[in-house]
Amino acid sequence: MAELPEHAAVNREYWDGMAHEWVESGERAWSQAEPSWGIWSVPESELHLLPDDMTGMRAIELGCGTAYVAAWMARRGATVTGIDNSAEQLRTAQRLSEQHGVALELIHGNAEKVPQPDGSFDFAISEYGAAIWADPYAWIPEAHRLLRPGGTLVFLGNHILVAMCSPVDGSFPIARRLERPYFGIHRLDWRDAVDDPGGIEFSLTFSEWIRLFRETGFEILDLAEIHAPADATGSHAGISADWARDFPSEHVWTLRKAA
Repeated sequence: MAELPEHAAVNREYWDGMAHEWVESGERAWSQAEPSWGIWSVPESELHLLPDDMTGMRAIELGCGTAYVAAWMARRGATVTGIDNSAEQLRTAQRLSEQHGVALELIHGNAEKVPQPDGSFDFAISEYGAAIWADPYAWIPEAHRLLRPGGTLVFLGNHILVAMCSPVDGSFPIARRLERPYFGIHRLDWRDAVDDPGGIEFSLTFSEWIRLFRETGFEILDLAEIHAPADATGSHAGISADWARDFPSEHVWTLRKAA
């Protein structure tokens, strides 16, 4: 097996160590009648991230965690592969797959280098997962390779404003002012964060995302910027509902591989 890049090795150790904290939320998501997305659980009926009917489609979830998104796609008729960097997360995914009677192919590996042939999939998706934990300069071209011509990539992750307003020392909550420069954001190392030390995340400016998509061969179909619903309360990783009603906390890019 090829040696993991430093950030992937760090993130593997981090997620293996905290996978038990995500079992309960994974169980809830597997049991949902309708998908919901992101930290504010925005319903699929509002975001429309999945095709209504995926019969006959081959789909992959990049950074699947407990694989509830993979399960949602399988229930819509797709043949689904999930890949995740954490063996402990996949252990939960496999248990839930068997418990719910949903057949999935689950791969332990880095979404920047997926052991599947070129053009294997019609649809690829990442909710967090690769969308923030993998280097976009590696995983976006890899997603492009995996898709057939005309295939779709959808990914949801932290909006760049979250990175810009996060105190450099990793303390909570995130601020209502800019804490770091816009330009030069790429790799965010949270191992020494004051609150909730974590792994290594990635973010890009909007111009960098667009340039990367164009150079890779993707066409942009949509960009959604997600805010907290009016009735949302509490906070997630230092992002309060009050903050996220005024500023976008997440983005969703929808891309198509050129035919």
